[in-house]
Amino acid sequence: MTAKKGESALGRGLDALIRKEKPEKEEVSVEKKPVKKKPTKTVSRTSKAKASPQPRKTKTSEDPNKIIVDGVIMEVRKNPRISLWSARSAAVLRFLKNTKPAFSISKEASALIEEAVQQKYPEIWEMFEKENF
Repeated sequence: MTAKKGESALGRGLDALIRKEKPEKEEVSVEKKPVKKKPTKTVSRTSKAKASPQPRKTKTSEDPNKIIVDGVIMEVRKNPRISLWSARSAAVLRFLKNTKPAFSISKEASALIEEAVQQKYPEIWEMFEKENF
């Protein structure tokens, strides 16, 4: 794609790299003519929807929270870490690390977060206790 005279890509970032030039009016009218194909696609979509209502019913008949819990458990087993930003908390924990022998920032942060999450969201916490997680 080439820039027209007087146009510059500077300052446009990614838009300057992926910008599509506007099609001419003739091309637009050519693209609008095959409107007859849309009903065919709609019919095939409708037939697919009619052919597979049973799998959808089995998915929706299962508890949606159970599906989410299972997905979360799989994700957490792969990567149990969380990240957060708190300058003051980081300063306090680093101070403790430098002043208390064998102090673990990770263990302390985990204990504090678990206690706070359990108190704030007891119902959700129980869902994961039931899963022995």
